[in-house]
Amino acid sequence: MIIPALILVVLMVFPMVVKAQTTVPRTQEAFVSQLRAKAQSQGISERLLDQVFHGFTVDHKAIASDKSQAEDRLRFTKYRKNIVSDYRVKRGRALYAKHRMLLDKIAKEYGVPAPYIVALWGTETSFGAVTGNHNIPRALATLAYEGRREELFTNEFILALKMIQEGHVSYDQMKGSWAGAMGQCQFMPSSFFNYAVDYDGDGRKNIWHSLPDVFASIANYLKQSGWIADQRWGRQILLPTQFDVSQEDINAFRPLSFWSSQGVRFAHGGALPQLPMQAAFIFPGSPEEGAYLIYPNFHVLLKWNFSRLFATAVGLLADEIAR
Repeated sequence: MIIPALILVVLMVFPMVVKAQTTVPRTQEAFVSQLRAKAQSQGISERLLDQVFHGFTVDHKAIASDKSQAEDRLRFTKYRKNIVSDYRVKRGRALYAKHRMLLDKIAKEYGVPAPYIVALWGTETSFGAVTGNHNIPRALATLAYEGRREELFTNEFILALKMIQEGHVSYDQMKGSWAGAMGQCQFMPSSFFNYAVDYDGDGRKNIWHSLPDVFASIANYLKQSGWIADQRWGRQILLPTQFDVSQEDINAFRPLSFWSSQGVRFAHGGALPQLPMQAAFIFPGSPEEGAYLIYPNFHVLLKWNFSRLFATAVGLLADEIAR
């Protein structure tokens, strides 16, 4: 991959969850003692805590990555090219065909079209090929120690240990991104407990190795986040010459008939459909990089990753996989 999917993932899912804090001046030993006490108070066993904190050191790569996220500094044209690459489109179509029976079954049960499941799978981990090699408990403890989102990452750390304690994954196998996301769908521990599914019925929510669990977990996330089954995410459009671009607003939904009356057309020049749907008009990047009408499902993709670039690119990749 040109841009690792792991960099695109998780912190933006929590855009305003925790107010930024300045780093607290404290020793690593004092922090570990405090974090260990909190975890123990939440039912984490002494044996597991001994394993986690044995020889614990801060993951400096995680801190450096957290402070240098580059996604929003990319131009949309380059971002789109990276996500909707020839490789991802070709590979996505092949894997959709290979797993079509399973994907279509899950799509029907959850009301989420299979190409979106495949597109998120491909965007996050290149279809399971790149899931990260950071020790998740260490990465989460590090980000809590760093201090800017201490409460958030403390909670995620404790939930990660609960995943181990409940038998979903072993400590040694709990690897993932520097930000704490893991598995082929790159779930944070909180997302795992909220959305992961044991679809194959083996008693574990195995988002690392079980494709039924991976696909159903992605579908469940979208469904529980409000996905509208019979609608798409959005589409690229052409604006008339004198169009009032001040109407650009990710939350300003209006009937499709309104946009038609404004002279908006599909990117290929065709007229907008006469359907009772609501849409908003946005520029994911600069105006020169294209305009889009987005539907309510776009906001569901934003719940996965709070980035216009991400949501638009995933939608476009799903469109290409479905062709």
